[in-house]
Amino acid sequence: MGDSVPAALRRRVVQSFKLQGLTLQSGATSVLAEVLEPYRDSGDLDEIVERIVEAVQQQPLSSSLIGRETVLAAVEEVNEASDADKEKALVVIDAFEIPKFTYNPDQKRFLPVPRSSLSLHSSAGDKAALFRSRYTLILQQTARHELFAPTTFGQSASTDDSNSRFQLHKVEGLLGQTGFVDKVIVLGILTRIKEGKVHLEDPTGCVELDLANTVFHTGLFVESSLVLAEGVFEEKVFHVSAVGFPPPEPPSVTRNYFGNVNFFGGPSTVCAKSSEKLQAMLAENEDAMFVFLSDIFLNEPRVMERLATLFSGYSEAPPTAIVLMGDFSSAPYGPLTNQKLREDFKSLAELMMRFPTLVKNSQFLFVPGPQDPGPGNLLPRPPIPSVLTSDLTSRVPTAKFCSNPVRIQFCTREIVVFRDDILGKMCRNCVRFPTKSADLPTHFTKTLLSQGHLCPLPLHSRPVYWAFDHALQLHPLPDLVVIGDKCDPFTVTSGETTVANTGSFLRSDFEFKVYMPSSGQVEDSKIAN
Repeated sequence: MGDSVPAALRRRVVQSFKLQGLTLQSGATSVLAEVLEPYRDSGDLDEIVERIVEAVQQQPLSSSLIGRETVLAAVEEVNEASDADKEKALVVIDAFEIPKFTYNPDQKRFLPVPRSSLSLHSSAGDKAALFRSRYTLILQQTARHELFAPTTFGQSASTDDSNSRFQLHKVEGLLGQTGFVDKVIVLGILTRIKEGKVHLEDPTGCVELDLANTVFHTGLFVESSLVLAEGVFEEKVFHVSAVGFPPPEPPSVTRNYFGNVNFFGGPSTVCAKSSEKLQAMLAENEDAMFVFLSDIFLNEPRVMERLATLFSGYSEAPPTAIVLMGDFSSAPYGPLTNQKLREDFKSLAELMMRFPTLVKNSQFLFVPGPQDPGPGNLLPRPPIPSVLTSDLTSRVPTAKFCSNPVRIQFCTREIVVFRDDILGKMCRNCVRFPTKSADLPTHFTKTLLSQGHLCPLPLHSRPVYWAFDHALQLHPLPDLVVIGDKCDPFTVTSGETTVANTGSFLRSDFEFKVYMPSSGQVEDSKIAN
């Protein structure tokens, strides 16, 4: 009887790995059986095995045959996660710590990229890989959408069904034609290779576009954005009749395809959505609240007065976190800028210390703006240097200076915060400006979610660290995207994701956004003059 239990456990472990297309060597199976034997009668056994399988999948595997060393590394990683109690309610994730994945079309899964291979001073190959990654990410989503997915075996192919399905084509398929072809749909990136001309590019080639009679659907069609172009190819020119964005994929659908892979980042090896413990914690935190403000000009007396009013109002019921986005000074850059900013942060610390209940119970997160001190204006931006902020952080232990963008995980909610005047840049780089400009928030939201990217702009307009472009990707789409843009505040919900713009705290008459994680609602708030 004693020998039968380990044998049953071994079969259980082998089967769990087989379900993921992995095969355990005999030595690896023995190691896992020994590790898991104390948990064989525990209700947590399935969860532990699942975590080990996930940890194995996160490693750079050369084949589906799993050896002893790989298993030992995975077990050690899971043990470290358990020891540190990594399922915390609030987790702040730096942009440079976000995991990077590459999509393997043969295996139809995302493979992790070792963090040691990433560098700020990357090679030209990383620049090319940046656009390939954006293209591949959208292609694999679009190809499995119901409008483009091929009819499965045994599915009835009625007339209506066949008319509702489309086939994606590559640019090389057009260039291979000698003359007129029927109307086709091509997924590609809008580029300007020649002055006055717009081209569509994918990994297979590039074709000139004729947009004279094109119908543009909802969105801001900026250079370097991925689009679905429909038209006919004639005389080496693609005459586009309609252009639109790829359909955004709901995050629940993405997770159905790729399981519990943690794309969002953080200490856990599995995504927060799959954690029953975090789901229970979200239910327990019904009164949790996040406050978002942008352009906190600490050199402006009116801003400091309104911050005092805000802190006083929330001191009786402290929010979970108060997120303050830059710029933190409205003064033009000069020789005394850094010294003045350090003094302003010190003054803010003195103001915050007047509200000990708030300081004790709320997390203060500071996100740098485009004009704040830092190593150039590239994305992602690291936190403001500690030499300028140490007077504040030493007195307010709940204060944390973050990268831009920054990700926040609260229980199972995923929040992305991005401070940039991105809407104006997108409007200036539009291939064609929308006719209904009054509905810019809807166009902007559609663009961000369809592109799965915070900044789908050409690199000359908004430079990005090539190897860290993944930190700007939205995959899967989060629950909330908070933008700190100078344009008017707005809140737009599309599918399972909400996009909210805080506006400028001073210029928008002291308006800000409040997010309630329990309900997923974003509320507008304002400090009275």
